[in-house]
Amino acid sequence: MKEFVSKFWGPRQACSTLTSALLFAALFICAGATTVAAGENEDGSAPAPAKTQFLTAIAIPGNPIRSFDISWVNPHRAEYYLADRSNKGIDIVDTKHNTFKKTIGGFVGIKLNAAGTAVDNNHSGPDGVTSHGKWLYAGDGDSTLKVIDLESGTIVATLSTGGTTRLDEMALTTDGKLLLAVNNAEDPPFATLFTANGDDESNSVTVVTKIMADAAVIPAGAGLSIEQPTWDAAIDRFVASVPTIANNPTGCSYGSVNPGAPPCSGAVLIIDPTNLLAPVEKVVPLVHCGPNGATVGPNANVMFGCTPNNQPGDNETTVLNSNSFHYVDVGNLTGSDEVWYNKGSNRYYTGSSAMPGGAVLGVVDGTTNFLLQTIPQSSASHSVAADSFRNEIYVPQVAPKSVVGPGGDVTTVGAALCGSMNGCVAVFSEPPPKDQED
Repeated sequence: MKEFVSKFWGPRQACSTLTSALLFAALFICAGATTVAAGENEDGSAPAPAKTQFLTAIAIPGNPIRSFDISWVNPHRAEYYLADRSNKGIDIVDTKHNTFKKTIGGFVGIKLNAAGTAVDNNHSGPDGVTSHGKWLYAGDGDSTLKVIDLESGTIVATLSTGGTTRLDEMALTTDGKLLLAVNNAEDPPFATLFTANGDDESNSVTVVTKIMADAAVIPAGAGLSIEQPTWDAAIDRFVASVPTIANNPTGCSYGSVNPGAPPCSGAVLIIDPTNLLAPVEKVVPLVHCGPNGATVGPNANVMFGCTPNNQPGDNETTVLNSNSFHYVDVGNLTGSDEVWYNKGSNRYYTGSSAMPGGAVLGVVDGTTNFLLQTIPQSSASHSVAADSFRNEIYVPQVAPKSVVGPGGDVTTVGAALCGSMNGCVAVFSEPPPKDQED
């Protein structure tokens, strides 16, 4: 990236100019934003009522849940997968019967900070997780990708990305043949492109290339990051969240640069896995949004989980169209690490841990992009996944602080949902839209 220029016109409205040797001669993006909130549709009608309700809780055997990361559902296998650091493995839940099946171990588990007072997320694992067919892929705290054969329930390969911190969030192409995984805590951060197994019977995962954003966008030494990627079939590209980039807007503050100035906003990386010479095809700056989560919804829309942990003062969530780069904001919903679109119910679900009143499961209409519902969760609830065949939503809950210490739930919500003091996976349900009931 040779040059990056952003003109900031005020909260939630911007036109940004971006030039780069990695792009075309220039990319001009102009996105007019509208902040929305629950209440009514653009035509004045009320949005469809939310019906998300608590269904049951699934206990996880072993250690009480203190720390977990990303989760994933494969509806074809009727399985939910949770990166459970407390038990050093991937928990597998049967989503047809909502029962615990097993934990696949072999991960580093919880690592504490030097003082021993908190979980060191940058070196704990498992972290990111995704699946296709019988193959499960998970990142670990030692910068390795673990390939799991779900039929045998064993780790069949471990591949290093060459980093010293965790391999975090990841995404697969629709056919399951390419995998993009991110080392979010390296400085500077990078992604690794792997071949993946698709529907093959035997494992052949290999490292293809390392992908880095230009130093003008993500400078080294500033502690910046790359977060959740997702595959957008509408443009045949990976789309990845970047919490903070330099000079968005010009003169903003990031790391130790320009202290006292307004904080820099984040961006979206558009990554072409077929162009190994210049895979970062576009950098799309966002307006007052520092995103973590990313999920593809209908009509080439992608929801990004903005969070005040990255962009102080942010209280909204952004939905960006990957064709036009126009966006709309979902009001009164923020702090989402993982976000998930469920086509079965046409709803987005957010693991929103940084809401002013505490962590919630956010429910957003996939057509209107209106916030429909927020449901209280245990402290630090940041992971969510849904089964699109059964329209059930899975949200892990940490055990109380009195049981697990720092990082535990400081509310009574988790224990009430779980019916125990050990944490659990809470299950919520939602009927399908009327036109899908059959």
